Amino acid sequence: MLYSKARVILWGCWVLLLSGCSFFTVEPPSIPYSKTATLPLYKLQQWSFEGRLSITGRTDSWTANVDWQHSADKERVKLSGPLGQGATLIQLSKGIVTIDRGDGKVQTSNQPEAFINQQLGLFVPVQSLRYWVIGLPEPNQNFVETATGFKQAGWLIEYKQMQAVKTTTMPYKINVTNEQVKLKLIVDEWLL
Repeated sequence: MLYSKARVILWGCWVLLLSGCSFFTVEPPSIPYSKTATLPLYKLQQWSFEGRLSITGRTDSWTANVDWQHSADKERVKLSGPLGQGATLIQLSKGIVTIDRGDGKVQTSNQPEAFINQQLGLFVPVQSLRYWVIGLPEPNQNFVETATGFKQAGWLIEYKQMQAVKTTTMPYKINVTNEQVKLKLIVDEWLL
């Protein structure tokens, strides 16, 4: 009888331990932002990440899962809701942007930033984000360093948390804000 109770208690503890793993996410250790540490990333030709994105404007806001793949001549960004619902695929190559919402209507434009912002209904610095998501200022614009990032083109870019990826440091939590838009990005997985 005593053995049976101990066995039940042991199994109960085991179940609680296992279920606890699914309820708590483990964040990477906190590493401070350092522009100097990220400088070699300007030479990085190919990278990708999966994460979560929220954008809040004055009158609208939305959240999405994001899968961003970058190569030397192409950006591919897939935005989707829970369980991949409502997926939108944005591809940018050689100054041409293509947006596919999965409804059979693929839209194309040779003015990427204006077109994407028209589709989003919010102004998002599309060209600069390619650099900002990996922890770098856009190279062709002036910037001012801050303790946790930098200011560039009217935007404050803050790296709230960094993470170790292979032999370098990459962003984990990023806030990009101006007077009208607040963008938050959490990068769950980097592939370099």
